[in-house]
Amino acid sequence: MRNTNRILTTHTGSLPRPADLIEMIRSRQQDPASVDESAFRARVREAVIEVTQKQVDAGIDVVSDGEEGKPSYATYVKDRLTGFEGERRMPIRIQGEAADFPEYTERRMATTATILVRPTCNGPIAWKDFAAVERDIANFKEAADKAKPEGTFMTAASPGVVAFFLGNEYYKTDDEYLEALSAAMKDEFEAIVNAGFLLQLDCPDLAMSRQSQFFDLSTPDFVKKVERHVEVVNEATKNIAPEKMRLHLCWGNYEGPHHRDVEMRDIVNAVLKARPLELSFEGANPRHEWEWVVWKDTKLPDEKTLVPGVIDSTTNFIEHPELVAQRIMNYANLVGRERVIASVDCGFGTNAASTNVDPKIVWAKLQTLAEGAKIASKQLW
Repeated sequence: MRNTNRILTTHTGSLPRPADLIEMIRSRQQDPASVDESAFRARVREAVIEVTQKQVDAGIDVVSDGEEGKPSYATYVKDRLTGFEGERRMPIRIQGEAADFPEYTERRMATTATILVRPTCNGPIAWKDFAAVERDIANFKEAADKAKPEGTFMTAASPGVVAFFLGNEYYKTDDEYLEALSAAMKDEFEAIVNAGFLLQLDCPDLAMSRQSQFFDLSTPDFVKKVERHVEVVNEATKNIAPEKMRLHLCWGNYEGPHHRDVEMRDIVNAVLKARPLELSFEGANPRHEWEWVVWKDTKLPDEKTLVPGVIDSTTNFIEHPELVAQRIMNYANLVGRERVIASVDCGFGTNAASTNVDPKIVWAKLQTLAEGAKIASKQLW
């Protein structure tokens, strides 16, 4: 998607859920039988309609379904695919940032323990509930038909980020695991695009995994991992036109040290090999805001568009619209006004228990995003 006469606005997918829906999701994660399924589906449908309209009202151009019915942007797949009946555990080694600040890490993880259920893969991966994907699509179609936004997108977990959160005890190698995930997830990817939505591939593994899962690798060896994960994404999306996709990467959507994050300049060339024409990434938080300068020395392929975060997703600060405009201008002056869509660093509801940012403040921040885009647009056109 390209700008024509103004800077378009979007975000990265997840938005706050209603409190009663959060409790339903929490209960279903612990005991699926404890929640009436028809009541849950009806509540999700209502929430999607509401959140879609609220995005339009806030001035967001390219909107999503908010991921309202998902426990998280990545672990939702365990409820839809076979093979995830193994031991519940977090497969990430306690090293890197977590080892540097263990008390902080323990407190952070405790807040999401009942939502982020992480079973390991202990059997062959295949679809057991593709109807859940179809319900998500139907809900969002209904909501978008009512709200009539400028554009729409739906998110889906990449094979790499699923492997990051859900450990493997069945497939012989990491590659086999990734390929099995890719073979299954391609059906969801294609269904989203066939429904007329832009597909956002959530690929935090391309950056986030450096300081935890692959902490022991050199930077060049980590870049090889990134290249392999990009290859898997490209294989899974080979039937989809590049202009119908966006790739989102991040360094972990949490307010934390981030002092061991890999730098964008180290991975950018590998990431640009991905097929999607839009690249979404963090650009507003204190650790990564400076990285707009990477695009001074990096050639952005002519067909690609940047979707940088210009408001932060982890704090309750409401950015000033002039600051938002300045951040937009930093990118637009380097790659061109038509190739910058203003966005958010990451999701405001990466998992259903993500309540660090007050829901009312979320909507105020999104309104500021729209206001800042208007200011930048007046300077650029």
